[in-house]
Amino acid sequence: MKNNNKKNANKSIIVKPYAPNIGAIIKGIDLSEKISNYELNFIKDSFYKFQVLFFQEQAEISPENHIILGKYFGELHIHPAAPKMNNYPEIFEIHTHKDSKISNGAEDFHSDVSCDTEPPLGTMLQLHILPEYGGDTMFANMYMAYEALSDKMKFFLNELYSYHESEHFYKGRYEGENEVNKQYPSAIHPIVRTHPVTNKKALYVNKFFTTRIQGLNIEESKLILNYLFQHCEKTDFQIRYRWNKNDMAFWDNRCTLHKAIWDYHPMERKGRRVTIKGTIPY
Repeated sequence: MKNNNKKNANKSIIVKPYAPNIGAIIKGIDLSEKISNYELNFIKDSFYKFQVLFFQEQAEISPENHIILGKYFGELHIHPAAPKMNNYPEIFEIHTHKDSKISNGAEDFHSDVSCDTEPPLGTMLQLHILPEYGGDTMFANMYMAYEALSDKMKFFLNELYSYHESEHFYKGRYEGENEVNKQYPSAIHPIVRTHPVTNKKALYVNKFFTTRIQGLNIEESKLILNYLFQHCEKTDFQIRYRWNKNDMAFWDNRCTLHKAIWDYHPMERKGRRVTIKGTIPY
């Protein structure tokens, strides 16, 4: 990563809300160069305010620099199931093409690896190859999803915990992975979690990993979870982002859900991501 002390000395940083409910576009920060303390604080403040940031007008950054960039925000998380990039286990390659049987993140709205005991706090994804059209990503604001509930429903959910499991989702998903004696992560998390920085409450369930509610029978659990899944996907909470080449998205897994749209087959979409370790939800 370049170390240019004069970087952005005469260039202002522009932040523009992407929509009223979630997201912002950031221009004027070159992520291929060393991040100054001012830029780092600006990014963090914007991240907590807007929940997902879209850094535009970027060059493709190398795997090494992508790892360095992620480490500005904390220790990096290693994905428990996906194939690792050669020499860069922190990198998760996102690649969908004409022969792909799956497209990562395309099935449903989710929070990345919420099945971990300490789920990732954030994800940084840069896309280098885009289809001619399509391939957008949707994001949903889970603060708003929580606030939209009635007071009695909030009171009810605040006391509940749910199981986040992964074997049903990860087993057999990735070709070439050795699954002999493989351990798939699982955890129990509060349905309503408190953000450790903003102290705001957010719904914390998703279709990928949340399987049942602790203390309820199967029928009750299914009924409540299905309601919450549908509620979290209301369009009032959502945006849909149209990518430009080399855009970098940085989203907060503690208070957002996201979903990649696979509407571009047989065209290609490729990029790299890192995730930053989080803490135990409370």
